[in-house]
Amino acid sequence: MTVKEIMAALKSFSDENIKKILLKHGVKEPFFGVKVEHLKTIQKKIKKDYQLAKDLYATGNADAMYLAGLIADDDKMTKEDLQAWVKMAVSDNISAYTVPWVAAGSPYGLELAMEWVNAKEEHIAVAGWATLSGWVAIKPDSELNMPALKKLLARIEKSIHTARNRERSAMNGFIIAVGTYVTELSKDAVATAIKIGKVTVDSNGTACKVPDAMEYIKKAADKGTTGKKKKTVKC
Repeated sequence: MTVKEIMAALKSFSDENIKKILLKHGVKEPFFGVKVEHLKTIQKKIKKDYQLAKDLYATGNADAMYLAGLIADDDKMTKEDLQAWVKMAVSDNISAYTVPWVAAGSPYGLELAMEWVNAKEEHIAVAGWATLSGWVAIKPDSELNMPALKKLLARIEKSIHTARNRERSAMNGFIIAVGTYVTELSKDAVATAIKIGKVTVDSNGTACKVPDAMEYIKKAADKGTTGKKKKTVKC
């Protein structure tokens, strides 16, 4: 499929009700309002396509950008590609999901995430924390830098309540990811969650709630899945 064909297909799937919902969730124009199930229908036809993913992302259309993340060949993504993507990721779903998914699966996930968490732009910082969450979820513990992850937990403990709105949510997600996917640091993540207590985020009037880190980590422990890695964080 070409970019023109895909954009036409996305337009045909447009749904004003979905668009209204997504606008409340921080998705920014331009976009059609396409359900993820329809994006995945197109994804199945394409599978992976490095150049097509870049071309779709470059349209600036949030639906096309999300689809780009689903079909991206993460291994082929360059640092320059990922830096360009994160700068354009102004919609909440793109900065918190699409870019982190691809970055975490690339060879440069950790390096770029450690840079992005210090960004002045909130959407880039969010992408950094979310990339780190994806990174620990898919990488074997043997490939993780445990001292660095412990420092990040300590950083969150000191700064989460003064961090920017969406950044707080992403930091909380990182605590959950470490506690769930990194066996060696699960207790450290729990300790951090206890110390920071309740995390509040302005959800713009939506029903979204900040996940309770303690609860999520405990669920994984109760199921016996602590440390069980994912093959991919894309969904």
